[in-house]
Amino acid sequence: MTTTNSQAINAVRLTGELDPQLSRWLWLFKMLLAIPHFVILALLWVPFIITTLFAGIAILLTGRYPQKVFDFNVGVLRWNWRVGFYVYAALGTDKYPPFSLTEQADYPAHLDIDYDDHPSRGSVPLRWLMAIPHLVIVALVVGDLLSLNESTDTVAGAFSIVNVLVVIAGVFLLVTSRYPRPLFDLILGINRWVYRVAAYVAFMRAEYPPFRLDTGDADAKQC
Repeated sequence: MTTTNSQAINAVRLTGELDPQLSRWLWLFKMLLAIPHFVILALLWVPFIITTLFAGIAILLTGRYPQKVFDFNVGVLRWNWRVGFYVYAALGTDKYPPFSLTEQADYPAHLDIDYDDHPSRGSVPLRWLMAIPHLVIVALVVGDLLSLNESTDTVAGAFSIVNVLVVIAGVFLLVTSRYPRPLFDLILGINRWVYRVAAYVAFMRAEYPPFRLDTGDADAKQC
């Protein structure tokens, strides 16, 4: 592993602890239960985009990512991960996510991103262009799969690959009351990749994300 890749992995840490006693059926209703979170996150993503653009300009002009802006943006990603872990992105716990931007030590899903005291100015104008290979992969994995509506000859969105994997996990829970650990590790690894890329394109870390999944022990792995 190169030094840059190692820094990228160590600087963005995403973990999730799989609940060994998940309900067989609760996952069927989690999308409804999480609606309040979806509404708030939809509102939070608007300022997240604005603050990200502001942070990029600030880095170019001052060489620093404003600390309060950084903390807010990390909080939005952290909240998003907790909700995703609860329902659509992992289905790893039945514990309802807290309504908070801050770290919650007692919740089984965590996301931490190290603050960069000296972010790279030179890469800011090219960051999104450089991230295209990652964005293509992320779009293929977490973006909607395409389906053809034969009656109207139009293309419509369906589940993403991650959603399909999560639904498979739900079916295992429903039938066997068990969540296959290798499947959970794969889903967690995909999410680690996604959030590494998110931190990079949001100017939060300048290290180029490695093209790799970090599967395995959720408590030991770093994103």
